[in-house]
Amino acid sequence: MRHENNAFPADTTLINLLALDEKEMGRLVQRFGWPRYRTGQILRWLYQRRAKDIHQMTDLSQGERTSLASITTISRATNCRVFSSIDHTRKLVLTLNDGLTVETVMIPDEGRLTLCVSTQVGCTLDCGFCLTGTMGLKRNLKPHEIMEQVLTAQDRLDSGERITSLVFMGMGEPLANMEALSEAIRRLTNKPWGLGWSPRRITVSTAGLAARLKDIAPFGVNVAISLNATTDNQRASLMPAVNGIAPLKTLLAACRRYPLSPTRRLTFEYVLLAGVNDRSDDARRLIKLVRGIACKINLIPFNEFPGNPYRRPSEYDISVFQSIVRQAGIDVFVRKSRGRDVLGACGQLGNLSPEYAERALTQIEARC
Repeated sequence: MRHENNAFPADTTLINLLALDEKEMGRLVQRFGWPRYRTGQILRWLYQRRAKDIHQMTDLSQGERTSLASITTISRATNCRVFSSIDHTRKLVLTLNDGLTVETVMIPDEGRLTLCVSTQVGCTLDCGFCLTGTMGLKRNLKPHEIMEQVLTAQDRLDSGERITSLVFMGMGEPLANMEALSEAIRRLTNKPWGLGWSPRRITVSTAGLAARLKDIAPFGVNVAISLNATTDNQRASLMPAVNGIAPLKTLLAACRRYPLSPTRRLTFEYVLLAGVNDRSDDARRLIKLVRGIACKINLIPFNEFPGNPYRRPSEYDISVFQSIVRQAGIDVFVRKSRGRDVLGACGQLGNLSPEYAERALTQIEARC
């Protein structure tokens, strides 16, 4: 390929503009010999206007657009399947450049719209109640692949809809992909050219990588810790990999050290499994574990998926567990299960074929 700008060597591979961070974009602009403000202009087209073609960038001259298009491209996902739930949850399955797929979920609830975003294809951990964990880790997502989920979701909003919050609770362990997660948060919260979101609208959920909690603190986002057990024996059975890295004592010590402003709280997430961790004794131990930590607790009744031995507790058992914790003066909420009929609920994301999922879900919904 011949380039008009001799500063660039001949190469048949086009640079994906979305893969460049702000500094890399600045170096690209500098190599063209353009003024520095072109960096912000290009980035605004990518993130605020969600441009899919360089020739849409009309505040660049025609010659500049031609030069830019000669060596770069905007590589957006061209294959996105949408699975719509009866409760209006939408699961988006995006095909990446290497053929792997990643899932993101749009969850409506009383005027709010939460986007659940993935950080890995599969997961490095092996939590026994999570379908994603059965995949193993295929690979980490790159920053632009994380952002692609957000941009694609925005492209598919209905008239009058807006995403009100974003949670990193999809496929993967966010803190195991810290570099890409950090860059994605920078692009989400950047005001001059990024999406300009308040960090308070973003939640990062971790299965409990205690040593990395401090790394997320400077971003000012909300943090949720997936606890799910009240003894190390119980947690080692349910979450063997992460409990081996950070047992409960280590994890809770890190939570107590986490720098919180007076108005902020940590969130503890607790997946309720029938007959496993949903008893009154479990509730009382949970109270003792979090005592002294500024927190709230989200109870997540298990969302069943094919081949998993665990079951969802009864509504009565869920209510009893919640009442015990609430009587201790702790804010405790039961998270609604959304998108279960399209395997879009918490713990259900994974690479099941639609045909197999349809058959399996018929069996699951009959039990739920």
